[in-house]
Amino acid sequence: MPLRPGTMHLACMFSSILLFGAAGLLLFISLQDPTELAPQQVPGMKLNIRLQQPHSDFPPGSSQDGDLKVPTERGTREWSDPSPRGLNPQWDSLGPLVHDQPRPHLKMGARLRLQQRRRRLLIKKMPAVAAIPANSSASTLQWPGPWTLSGHWAILQENQQERKRVMQEACAKYRASSSRRAITPHHVSRIFVEDRHRVLYCEVPKAGCSNWKRVLMVLAGLASSTADIQHNTVHYGSALKRLDTFDHQGILHRLSTYTKMLFVREPFERLVSAFRDKFEHPNSYYHPVFGKAILARYRANASREALRTGSGVRFPEFVQYLLDVHRPVGMDIHWDHVSRLCSPCLIDYDFVGKFESMEDDANFFLRLIHAPQNLTFPQFKDRHSQEARTTARITHQYFAQLSTLQRQRTYDFYYMDYLMFNYSKPFADLY
Repeated sequence: MPLRPGTMHLACMFSSILLFGAAGLLLFISLQDPTELAPQQVPGMKLNIRLQQPHSDFPPGSSQDGDLKVPTERGTREWSDPSPRGLNPQWDSLGPLVHDQPRPHLKMGARLRLQQRRRRLLIKKMPAVAAIPANSSASTLQWPGPWTLSGHWAILQENQQERKRVMQEACAKYRASSSRRAITPHHVSRIFVEDRHRVLYCEVPKAGCSNWKRVLMVLAGLASSTADIQHNTVHYGSALKRLDTFDHQGILHRLSTYTKMLFVREPFERLVSAFRDKFEHPNSYYHPVFGKAILARYRANASREALRTGSGVRFPEFVQYLLDVHRPVGMDIHWDHVSRLCSPCLIDYDFVGKFESMEDDANFFLRLIHAPQNLTFPQFKDRHSQEARTTARITHQYFAQLSTLQRQRTYDFYYMDYLMFNYSKPFADLY
């Protein structure tokens, strides 16, 4: 029985609808994320998704805005791996691989945004591990366990941990970009090398550097006693090598394997000590080079004799020179910032001592590096030995000659040293 034309028309329409529906279903399936259509994973099977390396312009532990971020407790748990690093074959340079479980309820765009957000979070949370510079040599300094130290030594060890924490926080907040800079010979030009005990010492003038170099010479076997070494031998001899005299490989090798230490001093006190030493005593270099330029620029109606010799510079005139952005003569290591002399935001120092606690800190360091038991830090003052050491009281007397604004500007000049090494404001009116 032949089909009526109307019936054939309906059959064709129905077939077309079925074909279009099937084609639409196939297109929909092809556009779906396969993980969304898969059933829940069988227990014990995990999908490993390797995180991409961060862009080379931003080192591990730094975000694109340059600030270092400390991971929260929640973030630490989220990204921690239960297996030890040495036993996990899936550990890469960024840390444990992230095991992402499929999320059937998330669309492709949402999953992509989530993954990108988690990557950014991971880069920001890494500083707790990765903020240590590449030259870190923490493993070379064997800190005794707390059970091996007496109460006094344990306190000194806690002081070291606190000093390093404060210094690293200041660097992360104000000098985050320093971690991306390459170390050059200029950065290590103030560092002295002692190979026998694998020690690197950054010289900070007016913070016990003369006696520290004497100690290094004894450690190196160049002298039997610190008392036998004259001042000129310490500063003008060539017995101790500087780190910048080695080639690039030698510099990096020592930075990564030797124990690096520096000693600092309260900035105002260090400044006054330098002024007293260089300008209140005869000096064949500082008077003609610095003194003449300072007097010519900052003393009205200076005498011919003063301009000829450069002698008699007063402390307020010296501070005027220090704060002048157009100084008539350049900076000097005796009053330059410690942060510039030793680059503590670029070089990861293992030990940070203070002049104010020199005897305890120095002898603790000597014990840590297993120096000879009969070697202790010398206490003598070999220049102007009859003159009293610069103290906080003497420092206040010199700064009383300055205006409030000059004191504030001098504090601002040394602000990073005050912050980085946790020194208190020396005057109550400073802000």
